[in-house]
Amino acid sequence: MRSLQWSVHDLRGITMRIGVPKEIKVHEYRVGLTPAGVRELVAAGHEVGVESQAGDGVGIGDAEYQAVGARILATAKDVFAASELIVKVKEPQAAECRMLHAGQVLFTYLHLAADRAQAEALIASGATAIAYETVTAADGSLPLLTPMSEVAGRMSVQVGATSLQKANGGCGVLLGGVPGVPPARVVIIGGGVSGTHAAEMAVGMQADVTIVDRSSKRLRELAVQFGSSIKTVYSTAAAIERLVLDADLVIGAVLVAGAAAPKLVTREMVKRMKAGTVLVDIAIDQGGCFETSQPTTHASPTYVVDGVVHYCVTNMPGAVPRTSTFALTNSTLPYVRALADLGWQRALARDPGFARGLNVHAGKLTFEAVARDLGLPYQPYTFPHG
Repeated sequence: MRSLQWSVHDLRGITMRIGVPKEIKVHEYRVGLTPAGVRELVAAGHEVGVESQAGDGVGIGDAEYQAVGARILATAKDVFAASELIVKVKEPQAAECRMLHAGQVLFTYLHLAADRAQAEALIASGATAIAYETVTAADGSLPLLTPMSEVAGRMSVQVGATSLQKANGGCGVLLGGVPGVPPARVVIIGGGVSGTHAAEMAVGMQADVTIVDRSSKRLRELAVQFGSSIKTVYSTAAAIERLVLDADLVIGAVLVAGAAAPKLVTREMVKRMKAGTVLVDIAIDQGGCFETSQPTTHASPTYVVDGVVHYCVTNMPGAVPRTSTFALTNSTLPYVRALADLGWQRALARDPGFARGLNVHAGKLTFEAVARDLGLPYQPYTFPHG
């Protein structure tokens, strides 16, 4: 293994030192860069250090990274110490926050609006933290959240169907039913990316599907997309209450970019639901859209409140890490290249949508919705001219 420190000779022609640590969240196997991404960055003159075994969970060994020019580093501490730009998947855990320092750039999912402890740790680090989930495209979409929203939406139906099994606490209903026996009633709250992909899966499994959304325009689009395969309902408190009390599976797919999710299913509604109803909260990374939601892990994914099964895993796509890694890095690589080629200030200054990813800089919260939801001071960042 080469020395951890870059020599003067090493630094010639190198624009950025990029580090990819192994993810340490419970049952998180994704990795921040694939070998294809490393190859692009190395060819552009950058140096990439990858923690040993970082890609093992998705079937990518150290040798594959070395073959495209990556340096394999023994520990996360080595990666954080040697890198100007850290590229991850999930929010930094407490131990990782302690390894960050002023002048360093972190590019990953953060979901700070529901995580005061992480926000305070990032503030204390002095680092610059750019969140995948608040980067915005010209059309207003969220290009770095979309691939994982697609995965989570599809997974929500799979895990919901499994949770409906009696042995898993559910009411014992088969999602698609059988001839002569009706299918499960599935209610999807939110018709965005996650909700649409959940609907595709549920319709494919022949469930009785209703999508709830507060946008009449979006409901019309869904009606055109799915035709008579689904029902659409405009979102009101009364409509949600009526639907969830009759549902077998409720999928919460609500998103307010960068902000905490609204609580659309109340504790009182949960008390009145049928025993064995299943709630899957895709919005749990942003605090959840059910009042009874609490974060869970893949190690212990469900719990029961008033007879209702709750699935609230905060890193759902981590259960299918190979699919998720390649889907995510297809979207993040152009942004990583921009950060490496231009430096974070120039890259964000040139792209206002990319600039919306800036959540923390030099001890300040720079994303207004996060600061508001956490009750912490907000300090907008002004990019230097020139």
